[in-house]
Amino acid sequence: MTEHTSSAMPVVRLIPKAEARAIRHGFPWVYANELVTDRRTRNLTPGTIAQLEDANRTPMGVVTVNAASKIICRMLDQDPAAVIDQAWFAGKIQRALAHRARLYEAPFYRLVHAEADGLPGVIIDRFGDLAVIQPNAAWADLLIKPLVAALQEVTGVTTVIMNGTGRARTLEGLEEKTDVLVGTAPDAPVQVPMNGAIYMADVMGGQKTGLFFDQRPNHAFVAGLSKAARVLDVFSHVGGFGLAALAGGAASVLAVDGSAPALELAEQGAAAMGVSDRFATRKGDAFDVLTALAEEGATFDVVICDPPAFAPSKSALEAGLRAYERIARLAAPLVADGGYLTLCSCSHAADLTKFRNASARGIGRGGRRGQIIHTGFAGPDHPLLPHLAESGYLKALTFRL
Repeated sequence: MTEHTSSAMPVVRLIPKAEARAIRHGFPWVYANELVTDRRTRNLTPGTIAQLEDANRTPMGVVTVNAASKIICRMLDQDPAAVIDQAWFAGKIQRALAHRARLYEAPFYRLVHAEADGLPGVIIDRFGDLAVIQPNAAWADLLIKPLVAALQEVTGVTTVIMNGTGRARTLEGLEEKTDVLVGTAPDAPVQVPMNGAIYMADVMGGQKTGLFFDQRPNHAFVAGLSKAARVLDVFSHVGGFGLAALAGGAASVLAVDGSAPALELAEQGAAAMGVSDRFATRKGDAFDVLTALAEEGATFDVVICDPPAFAPSKSALEAGLRAYERIARLAAPLVADGGYLTLCSCSHAADLTKFRNASARGIGRGGRRGQIIHTGFAGPDHPLLPHLAESGYLKALTFRL
């Protein structure tokens, strides 16, 4: 790979009215309307490394440029002389690893959380000696070889899988593709120990990287409420909350999801834990199943609803909030008196206040009253960049009804 030296780099420049101070203080993005976009800049290959200057031609750092994206520049290094090579990647990954190694005894976690770990648009989840990379920005596609080499150098992983699917890549103008970059693809789901439970991660064909590590502390909190409880886990995916509840001593768990493969993985996890006798699944649309359970007169001591992002963008916010309200309205009547309802949102467009209000409205419309006993967020392996509200996407509210 050619090393990027400051002398060889193209230069891009902020317009006079751009918010240079925010970038100097750590904001990681430059929007398309803040940059001088002449023909030379527009013709740069998406993902090109460049030097960013302010309107007075003062160097501000090294950025990646993608004229096809609304986020035209992402800050890589505030040192204008930085060289973006394998050693640079290794430094970022080593710093990220040192934090996770303090948090977790076993090497199962989010290793790199994009901008918050200094690698914009790059997600890396670790599953023991296997890692899954989501290169959600064009520059990471271009520099995938030194990135993977650094990942192996620092962590010693022997298999690296690229999961290039999802909305973020579409916004960057990138094609979707899944590939084995190093090693061989596993021929069975990967076992992941977490909160005393065992999860099965499909790292080749599952959602995102195959497992959601972000809910780990919220799984643990709900598990603590679940001893001897009847538990309903809606949008269960591979059994996130439900298997944790069984590890916490739940009397029974019913997992509901629209995906048969996800429920099959959840069943495999329950079998690996030796708790299949207390675990049942029901495939179907969550709204329909919640309605049907109410008609059947079913009640549960603990109910969890962890849907996909109903509001993935600002334009989808109002419809998303209505969907969160509807979920709360349908779930609340299923909770036994004195029981618990946990409602989750992974929509960064719906902030905590809006999500909390929608949830409370839904509970009220469901004929119930509740008190909030816990507000949860993503685990500490998903650090939050204070300048970037988008990195604080996950909210989990637990109500006692």
